[in-house]
Amino acid sequence: MKQIFTAITLALAMTANVQAQDNTWEQTTPSEKAAIDAKYLVGAVPEKDGRVVFETTIKVPGKSRAQLFDEMQKLMTAMTKAPEQLENSNISTTDPENGLVVGAYQEWLVFKNKPLILDRTRLYYNLVAECNDGEVHLSMNRIFYIYDEERTPLTYKAEEWITDRYGLNKKQNKLARVSGKFRKKTIDRKDYLFSTIAKQLKK
Repeated sequence: MKQIFTAITLALAMTANVQAQDNTWEQTTPSEKAAIDAKYLVGAVPEKDGRVVFETTIKVPGKSRAQLFDEMQKLMTAMTKAPEQLENSNISTTDPENGLVVGAYQEWLVFKNKPLILDRTRLYYNLVAECNDGEVHLSMNRIFYIYDEERTPLTYKAEEWITDRYGLNKKQNKLARVSGKFRKKTIDRKDYLFSTIAKQLKK
């Protein structure tokens, strides 16, 4: 009985100690969480002529079309060999005269990776770089997914899966239960690619 009482006392002491620890660094305020969530809501997935197209223009003053074309060709070729890329990622088009580079990429988007749980999808997309003097217009399009390959493979086009109509709930104030995770991860991946390329070009 004494041993049981001692064990309970120790457990309560440990619980109190955990509760007393300062973990505010990993917490967000309601306003911060709202700002983060808003990033994925209405308008976050743009459509152009009925297709999902993410676009940005990277300003690089002082660099010519030829210089930017060479840099983008190197960057996009290196991307095809990155660890996260699958075997069929490749550069599909190069046009030095018009400053055009197109890459076709296949990679994993991982939603959850825990012991005994691996939730992921194949992501397919084209990255298009149109280079001109002092700038690169970058776009990500032809996006689709192959999901649940181990059981029953499902193919989803971005236009039918991550747009405002499909990727958000009816009130459009939250991500949809299933397609929402595809929308969120795709936006995150796009943001990472665009910002990384911009940093490389501006070096």
